[in-house]
Amino acid sequence: MKKTLIAICSLLILAMTMAKPSLANEIKRWKFEKTGLVFWKADTKEKLIALTFDDGPDPLYTTQILNMMKKYDAKGTFFVIGKEAERFPEILKRQTKEGHEIANHTYRHTFRDMKNPDVLKAELRKNSDLIKRITGKAPTLFRPIAGYYDRQIIETSLGSGYYVVLWTWHQDTRDWKKPGAKRIAKTVLFNSKPGDIVILHDAGGDRSQTVKAVEYILEGLYKKGYKCVTVSELLSHSSSVVPVLLLNP
Repeated sequence: MKKTLIAICSLLILAMTMAKPSLANEIKRWKFEKTGLVFWKADTKEKLIALTFDDGPDPLYTTQILNMMKKYDAKGTFFVIGKEAERFPEILKRQTKEGHEIANHTYRHTFRDMKNPDVLKAELRKNSDLIKRITGKAPTLFRPIAGYYDRQIIETSLGSGYYVVLWTWHQDTRDWKKPGAKRIAKTVLFNSKPGDIVILHDAGGDRSQTVKAVEYILEGLYKKGYKCVTVSELLSHSSSVVPVLLLNP
């Protein structure tokens, strides 16, 4: 059923773009949101938010973030790089055991790999096989490197059985710029709305500011009555999500 639905939706995307052979990011975002296959947020009034973390795992920063999430009984989604997961499999095992979601962020995290559909497919497959071998479960969500997408990347992702998850536009923390923990947290807390997907980074450099910001964010969100959940759980509460999303591949 899932393969059939993905094929139909892939044809829908292709039909939307045939009239003008342009990149997907030149097409209005709302067209992709209507397909229910690319997500920036969830359509819900419940006070639910998804914190997502890219580029891990990292033995220092990911572990500290997990400790903080456990303290607040929060769940997150970690878009992991395969070569890092291979180095630190125990972190993925812990993430899974504590109820977090593991998602695909390619194996090598090399931007040029996304430009070749065959290479991207291989990257997704290699990372998925690795994640399944470590955690016992294959990922269903994919985030393109740096959030870049075009028609080819979307179609390749769908054809590989993934839903593409980006982040809510007003929840781009830009924590990689190291603006300070309080500023990172302020971006999330000041703009927080039900259904938001927040992007943070748990690896790829000095993420000590992000770790501290996560503490502020969790404390602030819970004071505002929010619950931090995985992306898949968040989307399960959305009125516009394709139901098959919740099925395992």
